[in-house]
Amino acid sequence: MPLRNEFPNLLPFELLQPAEQRVPFVFNSPHSGAYYPATFLASSHLDTTTIRTSEDAFVDELYLSSILLGAPLLRAHFPRAYLDVNRQPYELDQRMFEEKLPSYTNAHSVRVAAGLGTIPRIVSEGKTIYPGKIPLKVAFDRIELLYKPYHHALQKLLIQTRDKFGFAVLIDCHSMPSGMNFNDQPSRADFIIGDRFGRSCSNAFAAEAIFKLQDLGFDVAYNKPYAGGYITENYGNPSQGFHAIQIELNRALYMDESTIQKKAGFNILQSDLYGYLAELTSLPDSIFSSPPLAAE
Repeated sequence: MPLRNEFPNLLPFELLQPAEQRVPFVFNSPHSGAYYPATFLASSHLDTTTIRTSEDAFVDELYLSSILLGAPLLRAHFPRAYLDVNRQPYELDQRMFEEKLPSYTNAHSVRVAAGLGTIPRIVSEGKTIYPGKIPLKVAFDRIELLYKPYHHALQKLLIQTRDKFGFAVLIDCHSMPSGMNFNDQPSRADFIIGDRFGRSCSNAFAAEAIFKLQDLGFDVAYNKPYAGGYITENYGNPSQGFHAIQIELNRALYMDESTIQKKAGFNILQSDLYGYLAELTSLPDSIFSSPPLAAE
């Protein structure tokens, strides 16, 4: 079935914009897509709940206030298990495909080894998506018809923002499972701010992003275990006027992870994020002229 027929009643991704962009910020929610094409579900041996465990459920809704603050929000409707745009375009796993991969693919990245390439092999807890190998054409169709248009839209937004304001700030919005601990900590932080270890944004902005969450009473980690994926790394280039951070938030704050349903805390967190984003988008321009950590 042609890929375009897999989304008959919904655009695969959507750009939500204010009447006028008033701040140099762009928000992106690449993993919150919850529309699972029927053909995709039929090709998987996972049930309709398990296949959603990699999804950043409801994250796009949590950040809708960005539009009220004068910033655009790009969000995927296709799910991460179907296509992961937070990867290089051709991070593909040879174990998944019937045909041999072309030489230009990246088949040996850490993410591919973990089963989490551009076309993922697994969802959370190592559960394989497909019962057997799939045609390579499936991957290339998704990359050509969804991945590349998505990144074209994101890049265009960032360039337009920089041209209008002199610089652009990308906030890449994600969520993380609560049950995965790190650094021998008894529980995961509420938020993790990732800036590619100081390379994707100014030092001062990363510090503000952390401190303002801490001021709200949240436990915040920095770059561990998530320093930002391909999107943060690819688009964060402070010397060219592009700043990018990844924000991971703990799913236990707002949802029941076993049923993928919102909890009572959803509205509270949404309100907290509105105040947080209002402060971030009001930062003085000088914050973005300080050097990234890696340059110091």
